[in-house]
Amino acid sequence: MPRGRARHELVRGELRVMSLPGARHGRLALQIGWLLHNHALQTGAGVAFSELGFLLERDPDTVRGPDAAFISKERFETVGETTKYWPGPPDLAVEVISPNDSFHEVQEKALEWIAAGAIAVLVVDPDERTATVYRAGRDSHIYAGDELLDLGDAVPGFTVPVAELFG
Repeated sequence: MPRGRARHELVRGELRVMSLPGARHGRLALQIGWLLHNHALQTGAGVAFSELGFLLERDPDTVRGPDAAFISKERFETVGETTKYWPGPPDLAVEVISPNDSFHEVQEKALEWIAAGAIAVLVVDPDERTATVYRAGRDSHIYAGDELLDLGDAVPGFTVPVAELFG
């Protein structure tokens, strides 16, 4: 994968160049990543990441990078600290919708995470101030306002009001 100012993902061997995120996107991704990181530190449940590449498929390769992610303690200890892409999906992938993202693109990426084995995918819409959760074998569900978002199946013990995602 090339290095430089643009972000890249590799999807079934095809390089996709993505625009760098804007300020709102970056702040929101950091806020959610901080919530996950803080929870991981307090509970020891696992490790939170931002901007980590996940190797989801081989021949042709797919490497995706969510805005934030969580990997359980057990899975992290099995693989250990690595300087390479993480082998396989995170337990939770977080995608923040950018102004130039289409609904189809975001939904396709969320379903790809699930197909690769992620337990849950959280798609956050800054315009609507909603959070949509995708899980394998279940319909997606949209949360808003003070609704409690329970991601305990992917991040043990993690619940948060949707409004807190937005700071």
